[in-house]
Amino acid sequence: MLGRFLEISVYAPAIRESLAFYEALGFVQAPVGETWNHPYAVVTDGRLYLGLHAAPIPSPTLTFVHPQLADRVPELESLGIRMEERQLGEDVFHQVVFRDPAGQAVRLVEARTFSPPGIDPPVGSTCGYFAEFGMPTRDAPAGRAFWEPLGFVALDETQQPFPRTPLASERLNLALYRTRALRGPVLTFEDADMRERIARLRERGLKLTDEMPDGLDDSANAVLEAPEGTRLLLLSEP
Repeated sequence: MLGRFLEISVYAPAIRESLAFYEALGFVQAPVGETWNHPYAVVTDGRLYLGLHAAPIPSPTLTFVHPQLADRVPELESLGIRMEERQLGEDVFHQVVFRDPAGQAVRLVEARTFSPPGIDPPVGSTCGYFAEFGMPTRDAPAGRAFWEPLGFVALDETQQPFPRTPLASERLNLALYRTRALRGPVLTFEDADMRERIARLRERGLKLTDEMPDGLDDSANAVLEAPEGTRLLLLSEP
């Protein structure tokens, strides 16, 4: 229904600073096209694709590509989805933006805006394995009801290491985090040796916080904050 996952788009006003941050963690750049008229870069570890946009956008935004976007919009609206932005004219790059019940922004575009680099296997990063895009919510059933018709498979809520409902798909896994401890979405990374990874990040002077779902041990889990404000949850693998 949404098309193919493209990137997690974030507003990065100091784009060079953000780019240097992710490259220092082991991410590599992907070649970008000329779709956007603002500075734009994409970094990836082979699983996560993060679009850094110097123009103000809802941040973060889940961005997907659908070549027949104009034809798909009526189907989405028939599900009760209200378009917050709509650009479908004759001589414009087609895109629409809408939100889920918790306010998470979703953007659909008609074509790719970058070319994936040839990374096989994924390069990995200092953060570990990118597992999912975590969205805090107080109403998981409403989240499930929204995402399932769009092609995500909702699994049963798990209680460990904290209450979460996984939403699986081929290219991007989401999860609904039932917690009040997070201010917004997180990019969740997992690793069995996360305690050691966190120690090395602290030695490098990177900004780590304990803004995590309730019940997590802050000696083995942490949140790393990027220059543009994106939060990366570093989770000891369950």
